[in-house]
Parts: sequence; C-alpha cells; structure tokens
Amino acid sequence: MATRSEMIAETRAKLLRAARHAFGTKGYAGASMDDFTAEAGLTRGALYHHFGDKKGLLRAVIAEIDAEMNVRLREVSGRAGSPWQAFADECTAYLEMALEPEIRRIVLRDGPSVLGDPSTWDGQSECIASMSGSLRRLAGDGVIVPVDPETTARLLNGAMLHAAQWIANAPDPEAAARHAVKAFGALLSGLRQ
Repeated sequence: MATRSEMIAETRAKLLRAARHAFGTKGYAGASMDDFTAEAGLTRGALYHHFGDKKGLLRAVIAEIDAEMNVRLREVSGRAGSPWQAFADECTAYLEMALEPEIRRIVLRDGPSVLGDPSTWDGQSECIASMSGSLRRLAGDGVIVPVDPETTARLLNGAMLHAAQWIANAPDPEAAARHAVKAFGALLSGLRQ
C-alpha cells in the first residue's frame, strides 16, 4: 500500500502529465481545467489543492520542462572538449531547443503571455548563478577577458532568452535558429582572450 507522501506525489505527477499534454497540444488558452482532471482521473479539488489554479499548474509544468532542459544542457556541456566549448555548446543548445514544439508553445509562447517576463521566473536565478560560475572559471583560467561574471551572465542570458522567443514566434523558426546561433557565436567570440 502506498504511503500518503507517495499518493500525493502520484496525484501531482498525474496532473502535471495531463496539463503538459493539454498545454502542449491545445495551448494554455485552449486547455481547460476539465482537460487536466479528466485525463488524470482526478477532481478539480485535487488540482486546486496542489497548484492553486490553472496558472499555478502552468508554472509547475514550466518548472518541470526547465529542469529537463537543464539536464540536457549539462549533458551537452559534458560532451565538450574544453570548458569554453562546453559553455558555447550549452548556449547553442538552449537556442536550438526553441525549435522543439513543446518548449516553443509552453515555455516560450504561453509562459510569457500568462506568467509575465521570463527573467523574473524562479528558475532564472539558478540559470544566472550557473552561468556566472562558468564565466568566473573561464575568466580565472584566462580563457575569456576579465569581466564581471554576473553582469555578463545576465546580458548573455537576456540575449539568449530574447533570441529563443524570437525563434519560437518566427514565421520560419528553422531559419531564425540558424541566424540566432551564428550571431550568438559571434557575440560569444568577443569574450575570448
């Protein structure tokens, strides 16, 4: 028999799965509370208890996708041949993720329209801290010019976020991604010693 904490985790996971599917296929505006609860086989009360409302559920879905993106980005950087290449590959991979339908729709289109400026979302502080740490190490090793790591991380993060939103909303996302990756690579090269 499952413990109470296991049952709570299972209920939460069911609602997240159902919401992620509905948000990914119908969009935030097109998805209804009934979509989530019917697919999960749960009541609206369970949704309200765990997430507060539809907006809270979107926030949780985005946090889940963001965590998965971070794992993938770490894998990308782990395959690189040098710390600099790891940093550049991670930035490129982030931009390329903007082509993925679920990320495009949920994180880059609906997220900002419902939750506001992505730079204020919870996960952004982790991203800035991680990027700042990478820049600090690269500067310490003499790979990049000495710059304030947090400021540079915020500037690069803002550029990447804006480029990813542009890619997600572009009439030709593939072309936008190619242009963004090329331009961002030129921008990054300006940091090299």
